[in-house]
Amino acid sequence: MKTTFMNVSRRVIGALAVLLGISSCQSSQSEMTFEQEGDSLTVIHITNPTRYLLLPIEEQTPEAQVCVASDSVPVEMDVRLSRAKVDYFVPYALPEGEKKVAVRIRHLPKDALCWKELKLSDTFDTANTDKYRPVYHHTPLYGWMNDANGLVYKDGEYHLFYQYNPYGSMWGNMHWGHSVSKDLVHWEHLEPALARDTLGHIFSGSSVVDNANTAGYGAGTIVSFYTSASDKNGQIQCMAYSTDNGRTFTKYEKNPILTPFDGLKDFRDPKVFWYAPDQKWVMVVSADKEMRFYSSLNLKDWTYMSGWGEGYGVQPSQFECPDMVELPVDGDPNHKKWALIVNVNPGCYFGGSATQYFIGDFDGEKFVCDNKPETVKWLDWGKDHYATVCFSNTGDRTIAVPWMSNWQYANIVPTRQFRSANALPRELSLYTQDGDIYMAAAPVEETKSLRKESREIPAFEVADAYHVDSLLADNRGAYEIELELAAGSAEIMGLKLFNEKGENVDIYISLPEKKLVMDRTKSGIVDFGKDSAPHAIEAHDRRKQNSINYVDDFALGTWAPVKKADSYKLDIFVDKCSVEIFLNGGKIAMTNLIFPTTPYNQMSFYSRGGVFKVSQCKVYRL
Repeated sequence: MKTTFMNVSRRVIGALAVLLGISSCQSSQSEMTFEQEGDSLTVIHITNPTRYLLLPIEEQTPEAQVCVASDSVPVEMDVRLSRAKVDYFVPYALPEGEKKVAVRIRHLPKDALCWKELKLSDTFDTANTDKYRPVYHHTPLYGWMNDANGLVYKDGEYHLFYQYNPYGSMWGNMHWGHSVSKDLVHWEHLEPALARDTLGHIFSGSSVVDNANTAGYGAGTIVSFYTSASDKNGQIQCMAYSTDNGRTFTKYEKNPILTPFDGLKDFRDPKVFWYAPDQKWVMVVSADKEMRFYSSLNLKDWTYMSGWGEGYGVQPSQFECPDMVELPVDGDPNHKKWALIVNVNPGCYFGGSATQYFIGDFDGEKFVCDNKPETVKWLDWGKDHYATVCFSNTGDRTIAVPWMSNWQYANIVPTRQFRSANALPRELSLYTQDGDIYMAAAPVEETKSLRKESREIPAFEVADAYHVDSLLADNRGAYEIELELAAGSAEIMGLKLFNEKGENVDIYISLPEKKLVMDRTKSGIVDFGKDSAPHAIEAHDRRKQNSINYVDDFALGTWAPVKKADSYKLDIFVDKCSVEIFLNGGKIAMTNLIFPTTPYNQMSFYSRGGVFKVSQCKVYRL
């Protein structure tokens, strides 16, 4: 269930003929007066303030700085305020209970359109206005989202915190957004949990339930760890805690709790977990191109133990967003291994950001990998799967949530009200194959609750092409397809999802090449971003991401290695802007964004080099 505020303004502000420092805007209950101080500073004096000051946004323009001037230590937010046009509005909350409020805006020209478009309102409309907002994937109500972080389960609720900018749909002003769910597929949006402060942006991290009261805030307290990032302080690890099931958080008064001992610049994304054999907490921090391990008894004081990872996996790559879980191999509780999840950027096999993992042993102090440094194991073979982290406190289940985008183009995808979604939650497990251990990622069982109307197509053979006229009548672009393909004599076993315009996603298994392929080169809008270059790159470079190449970065096919077999089971999830494939129970996963101009409402199977059989084909409306 989503929280929605209706757009019915109590005070409608009339047109402004603004001469800065002179003109004002009045209604019977409120007043805005503009005072210019120098060439780059304007103070808005508001009498009888409403709940929000609605800020007009123009995405392709430089940022201005906005803050409440009366705060003892003002925290400036970077906002792309309108200069020539208005793309959309965002709410800026004003202090409650005050008769007069002053808002300070820096670095915005006095002839900017913003001064005529600012509005006061007690409400802000979050009703969906974006054609590509997913039907069943988690997204923010509005604004920008990237990494999931702080995932924790407590008292029947899954808490999904995430990197969030409430002041525009591009990266900036990092907060922890917050949503909760009882079933991992239906989400309720709550107020942001942690706001950017004087120590910096609130970067990624993790949360635990302190059942033994080791930190002293009470048994059952949710304790969260995050990176504060700023040019002044660098990247430092901080802590906050909640005693009301995550509804409000208090930042630790002695933050930071951990700083890099060598002044390292890239030192972020703390993952904390309980290591039962030693009765202690362990923190893993991404430290440039390695991971560092720390220990603590009270969640406040941390001691360095070891480092691991330099030279391992795909090279060169920046390590980010670690996670570490112990899992049974092939379901055997007596045979367990540790999996260290490492998100890297750049490094994706197809360009940009991706998730790899390493299997090994952990003795409470050091991680030892089973494989040679050059071994690369991908958790997902698509291009839009990053910052994958796991829920804590879930017992025997290990549930991961990825960010469904890629840093190459995340800021410029063709959405406006919001940007970015989470991929489906996945349950992780380990399995053996060819004498090695790999990780499977299958959609959580709870996704089955999304199923509504279904259509089952009787088994059939494909010698050339087999066309299905309609997936489901009047579908909204949100469905699941369960398939089982029997190989037969075919060299290529293919499926195309397409619309009346011919836009399509081509999914096929090439048996000679031993590949599962998803081709989105003709999927719809693939050339976005050309007009977004200057300021998209500015936001993109905040965390030193690799360069943008527009069309070539998006219009491509991704592929995964598959073994020859008599049959293949595929579970394909389609939403308004994504396709996720899970092969053979998640032993191969592939996640890609798509932007069709109308939903894919038809599918066609095709064969090359022989015949194959579709022994099962079932379509569910989601």
